[in-house]
Amino acid sequence: MADNYDVPFNRNFALKPGMVDEVRPGVRRVLCDNPSPFTFTGTVTYIVGQGKVAIIDPGPDDEAHAVALLDAVRGETVTHILITHTHLDHSPNAARIKAWTGA
Repeated sequence: MADNYDVPFNRNFALKPGMVDEVRPGVRRVLCDNPSPFTFTGTVTYIVGQGKVAIIDPGPDDEAHAVALLDAVRGETVTHILITHTHLDHSPNAARIKAWTGA
C-alpha cells in the first residue's frame, strides 16, 4: 500500500469576480473578489431558482458583491437568503441583501 495520499487540486477557476455563471438550469453562481488562502479565488454565492430565487451564502460585508448579486437577479424576486455557515466570508452580506430586497 502506498504512503502517498496526494490529492490532485485543480487550481484553474475561470469565474471572475462579479460575473454570473449558470452552473445548471436554475443554478447560478457569482464570485466575490476576496481571494485568500481560505477562500481560494474568492467566496462563491449561489442563486437558485428563476423568477423567485434564493441566494445562498451571500458573502462577506462587500457592497460590490451585493450589487453584483442584485444585478444577477434583476427582474426577479429574492424570496430567501440561506446561510450554510456563519464564517465571515459567507454570511455578513445577508443583512445588506435583506435590507435591499426584503427577503
